[in-house]
Amino acid sequence: MIRISVWPGDLSGMYLRHVVQLVVDCIDFGAAEAFSGVALNGVPSLEGVLGIKRKLSSWGLEINRVTLPNLGEAFMNGSPGCEGELEATCRALRIFAEAGVPIARQRFGGDAMPHRTNPYRSVHRGGYVSRGEYAHLSQPDPLTPEEQETWWGQFRRVYDQLVPIAEETGVKLALHPSDTPYAGTPFDSLGYHRVIDAYPHRCVGYLYCIGTRAEAGGSALVLDEINTYGRKGRLFTVHFRNVRGSLGTAGGYEEVLLDDGDMNMARILRALQDVGFDGCVNPDHIPALEGDQAPTSVGLAYSIGYIKALLAASAA
Repeated sequence: MIRISVWPGDLSGMYLRHVVQLVVDCIDFGAAEAFSGVALNGVPSLEGVLGIKRKLSSWGLEINRVTLPNLGEAFMNGSPGCEGELEATCRALRIFAEAGVPIARQRFGGDAMPHRTNPYRSVHRGGYVSRGEYAHLSQPDPLTPEEQETWWGQFRRVYDQLVPIAEETGVKLALHPSDTPYAGTPFDSLGYHRVIDAYPHRCVGYLYCIGTRAEAGGSALVLDEINTYGRKGRLFTVHFRNVRGSLGTAGGYEEVLLDDGDMNMARILRALQDVGFDGCVNPDHIPALEGDQAPTSVGLAYSIGYIKALLAASAA
């Protein structure tokens, strides 16, 4: 059964009441620093993780996934003096596993190349505002073959240690695609395949971001990848959002509300159901709407309602 996850907001009673009233199921943590101990010691405190779990449980919520401590660009470039980062992320994975967290994401410095696009403020119906990006007229070259091999060598060093821990503890390792999704970024279409070729383990899969992949090539690419990775059981959790345009078709894109983009999100949801996906969908990158008053969000309420309606219609 597909469930709905959202970001933790400020974890205040007001925010948690808001998402419970919207009938949200789970919380996604996009930064390791959300857990006590990371800022001070580089790893989360087990008691801190359990404390957040207890707080969420009191509202009927669960943790869907967490993010491990970052591995920075210096580490990924093989610079000396960064070995502690790998040790910390391995320790963090064991702590999250002990706390019963089901999915963990590892961030990798340099997996995205934001310098290859120009961001801008895009305005849509009624004046709601979102992010847009367009490609530089003269795009910088991606990594050289030598730089790519150094980067992938460091990636393998990390996964060579994380995967056995994940297999031992039952945690799933979910990778997000490179964002912005230029060809030549490490986790582009070919890079995603490269990961599961190297690690054919059931605990290795994806935090599949529909919006990011649509920004690469539109709905046809998204549907193809859902079929490819879904039938292999590698879709662990999903960012469920819509966009206009793509780098492949328009040289740029704009993020929009679920009903306002190029993709038919009902068709996307059916594709997820057809391949047996039973994880969480998160309405990521929600534009701000008139009436938002932090920590509550009109856009979040609209998006959750839209997804609930799609799920109800698909079950009819």
